[in-house]
Amino acid sequence: MKIVVDTNIVFSAILNSQSWIGQIILHSDKSVKFYSPRFLQVEIQNHFQKIKKITNLSDYEVNELTEILYTKINFISEEFIPKESLLKADELTKDVDFDDVMFVALSLHLNCKLWTGDKVLVNALVKKGFRKFISTSELMEKLKK
Repeated sequence: MKIVVDTNIVFSAILNSQSWIGQIILHSDKSVKFYSPRFLQVEIQNHFQKIKKITNLSDYEVNELTEILYTKINFISEEFIPKESLLKADELTKDVDFDDVMFVALSLHLNCKLWTGDKVLVNALVKKGFRKFISTSELMEKLKK
């Protein structure tokens, strides 16, 4: 199963690697492949100081945890996402958050579900007919089987 993970999922895993989200990413078997656009790395870096403040971890500890999580994700350069997917994602997300375009576009391109905790995004996309999501609880159930 292929799944696109967005920034808030990885952010959650960094904040608490012992959470269900952290455990799913860190310990999923080979039946699950996580994907993300490289933009995720930019967003995490932009929030580095916030992550340090919330977690009370050192620079080294945050970097180590982030790198471990990144080894579980297949990063796709945005230049490899077809223009058609980008245009459709832009149309779907234009009223929500520009930062979500690449994640939706990659989900469209890979024809797989998007794992996000962003309820505003989910609700806006559902209204526009996009329903390729997987929740943390759905993912946990699938992995238990």
